[in-house]
Amino acid sequence: MNPAERPDTSVRGVRLAVDWGKARIGVAASDRDAILAFPVETVQTADHPVQRLAEIVAEYEPVEVIMGLPVALNGTEQLAAQDVRNAGHELAEAISPIPVRWIDERMTTRTAARALHEAGRSARKQRSVIDQAAAVAILEHVLEQVRSGRSETTAGGVDS
Repeated sequence: MNPAERPDTSVRGVRLAVDWGKARIGVAASDRDAILAFPVETVQTADHPVQRLAEIVAEYEPVEVIMGLPVALNGTEQLAAQDVRNAGHELAEAISPIPVRWIDERMTTRTAARALHEAGRSARKQRSVIDQAAAVAILEHVLEQVRSGRSETTAGGVDS
């Protein structure tokens, strides 16, 4: 991975994370100091999602957008990964010059569903919340990297 494909951990500012799914897209944001990650919205994929994501980007003015990339437990990309990459390229065009990058999202949705269940919330009734919580989990991983000055995004980030 070359340095252009890694987030610039020295840049202070809001970061957005996107958990792209077939039906819904969870979105999360951070504060400028990379301390907190919080849910923003669940976007329906049938409702012009790239346009809505671009509106969210305009509202939050992030330094970068991180998209969760579906990766199997053995580390290979899942079939849905190409859809996520295509969406990332489309989003990158819409929000240029803000970079769009990918990060391994292994287990984030399951982790989010488990956390909601442990909090006494029904995962079945809270699917949109699960998508947002998965985006928060992706972003929390990135924020940990930012705070420690390291990066683990996957190859192929889109620098707009």
